[in-house]
Amino acid sequence: MTVAITPSSPADAASMIERAHAVIRLNIAALEALDGAIDESLARACDIILARPGYLVVTGMGKSGHIGGKLAATLASTGTNAFFVHPAEMSHGDLGMLRHDTTLLAISNSGESRELRDPLIFCQREGIPVIGMTQRPTSFLGRHSAVCLTMPKVAEACPNNLAPTTSTLMTLALGDALAMVLMDRRSFSAEAFGLHHPGGKLGMSLQRVGDWMGDSPAPPATVPLDARFSEVVSAITEGRKGAVAVVGPDGILVGIITDGDVRRAFTRDITALVAADIMSPNPKVVGPTARMSDVVDLIVQNKISNLFVTVDERPVAIIHIAELMQAGYVS
Repeated sequence: MTVAITPSSPADAASMIERAHAVIRLNIAALEALDGAIDESLARACDIILARPGYLVVTGMGKSGHIGGKLAATLASTGTNAFFVHPAEMSHGDLGMLRHDTTLLAISNSGESRELRDPLIFCQREGIPVIGMTQRPTSFLGRHSAVCLTMPKVAEACPNNLAPTTSTLMTLALGDALAMVLMDRRSFSAEAFGLHHPGGKLGMSLQRVGDWMGDSPAPPATVPLDARFSEVVSAITEGRKGAVAVVGPDGILVGIITDGDVRRAFTRDITALVAADIMSPNPKVVGPTARMSDVVDLIVQNKISNLFVTVDERPVAIIHIAELMQAGYVS
């Protein structure tokens, strides 16, 4: 079914664009106000979280809950063990997730969400520290917090000043700031980040070659320096990677022969050729600890299709660009 769309008049379009600009300006102003409100309470909150051995449990109701779910995911992926629990579910048994070694991060713009009262009272009774995020430090949440991360009072972008807009943006920004400070204090490395993100292009690029190889990598096809031309062709065919490693008597990699090298060799007398005659010396190699992003860079920058993985200068695996494309490392 085709729906006819009547374009807005130039005046209406201009009005809508200006309204969008006004919302963005309000958001910018809110973030600038938040930037000016950051104080030592954030450092105290980090001290509590870093000193506690248990999980950081994040909770919040409504839009604050949606932001809380995102913050819990960000914290968990950057070195702080965290998860989100809906506050209403806590009142129906999930308070058991708040152990004595946990910390509660509770989010509420007003600080008076009734669903938060049971978790806050439980934490006070059990001696579990609460870190509150709210615009009202004198609210129920603020009063029950060991540390209150207070956000400035700003108008919502909603024309009725009702729908959470600028307030949720500030909550997200403040939560991200908390997560990044904790990440810094934990010295959470890119390698650790990659360990937590094995899926997706970012996580794959941070993986190590050894992870890609697995525990029992298929050994690459190899031939000695004096292998006959027919033996070279057979090795490439059996290896199914379009290339073969040429090794010396001690097993050390000395060259590579590709399908292209074989085709070019047909311009000569192949009956007299051996591997040393047609190989390309000093092939590009990586070790098992190299990142997969390094592998991709070497292959793309050098315009090659194969790369050997070596240990003590001996080939242990071969990486083909087709495998990288199939696995999503190269698009």
